[in-house]
Amino acid sequence: MSQAATASPQASVSSAAPTRVRWHIFLLMLLLISINYIDRASISVAMPLIGEEFKIGPTTQGILLSSFFWTYAFMQIPGGMLADRFGPRRTIVGATIGWGLFQAIASVCTGWIGLAATRLGLGAAEAPIYPAGGKLNGIWMTQTERGRGATLLDGGAPLGSALGALVISALIGWFGSWRIAFIVAGVGTMFAGWLAWHVIRDHPRQHPAVNDAEAEYIEAAHAADAALEPDTTGGKLVDFLAYRSVWGMFLGWMFFNALFYGLLTWMPNYLAAVHGFNIKEMGGAIFIMFFAGFVGELVGGWIADKWISSGASQGKVLRTLFGIASILATIAIYSVSKVKDPIAVVVLLSATLFFLRWCGVFWAIPSIIGTRKRVGFLGGFMNLGGNCAGIGVPIIVGIIVQTTGSYFYALMMFAGAGLGLFIASTMLIDYNKKIPV
Repeated sequence: MSQAATASPQASVSSAAPTRVRWHIFLLMLLLISINYIDRASISVAMPLIGEEFKIGPTTQGILLSSFFWTYAFMQIPGGMLADRFGPRRTIVGATIGWGLFQAIASVCTGWIGLAATRLGLGAAEAPIYPAGGKLNGIWMTQTERGRGATLLDGGAPLGSALGALVISALIGWFGSWRIAFIVAGVGTMFAGWLAWHVIRDHPRQHPAVNDAEAEYIEAAHAADAALEPDTTGGKLVDFLAYRSVWGMFLGWMFFNALFYGLLTWMPNYLAAVHGFNIKEMGGAIFIMFFAGFVGELVGGWIADKWISSGASQGKVLRTLFGIASILATIAIYSVSKVKDPIAVVVLLSATLFFLRWCGVFWAIPSIIGTRKRVGFLGGFMNLGGNCAGIGVPIIVGIIVQTTGSYFYALMMFAGAGLGLFIASTMLIDYNKKIPV
């Protein structure tokens, strides 16, 4: 991106100091995504208790952990299209209230099949949140802010995973029941949906707290974007499948999530089974690991925006950032298989997540390579790739553990995913060219 393009928004804004409502909205999105991950991670934290109560082994546990992702993946593209059609505000609010309801309903299940059904509902309801958030990034953020916007949006994943370990384990310990913990989490989520309705708007001019200076600043940035957009062909959505960048985005996010979701779904069991962690120790360790991921996410977004603001091209910045992150995460997760000390394992897993979450900037890619009216669809397609990994990885890990009695080959699979992320993010995506569809 040229310096002229990044400077142009500053030239046309009014003399009044711009308000900063866009950052408030994305702090709310950070909260919503955090709650999203608290709810989806709750079953992983409670799995040792659920597995004992329902008398299910690792393979069945893997199916239960995976069930969320079946509908979550299937609904990604429809969720993105809902955001394009009805706007992100209604889409986000409806999704939040819906998944809170399914989280609460899970508390009354008496067997693993019924619990899996509520996880299917949870996945369908949560699906639109990321595509709609990616569309918000395109609507509210300027070119030099989208990296931080993307990482605030996606930062809820490691933060929610970290808090989920503490919150759910604390609720279970407090009430002595995973069922009551699920009810409390579900009711809290529905309240967050009510809050979102009062804060989020589909356009800066619609928000009562946005002054003219902030609106003009954003509009000037978007005008600069529009001037660089190619004339669209008016083609069908399926035409996107002809572009290498789209598949690079899809595969890169799939490999990213193969590693992230593998850690999210199976690390509690791994720490308990291999290193003897009890429920409190496990909650503390998971918090440390995923909070390190949250810090890494913010660091990655800050580096990306600062570097682009200095005049570096988007392609150079993102390829370098993703390349470094994927290599270091791969080295760290491979090292976990060689270490026996529990503290060293937690340190290495924390390092894995710190560097891996630099790749949260991936959520800027739909608005970088796509025209404005296609951002929701591209975000949904990208997240479809990520959640194909979510479907397969928990089941595969369960089969590996039950078959071999060891987590070694699962850790090697995670290391392979890190290498796949490197290839897809550094070699397949053209970050400097928009797709004319």
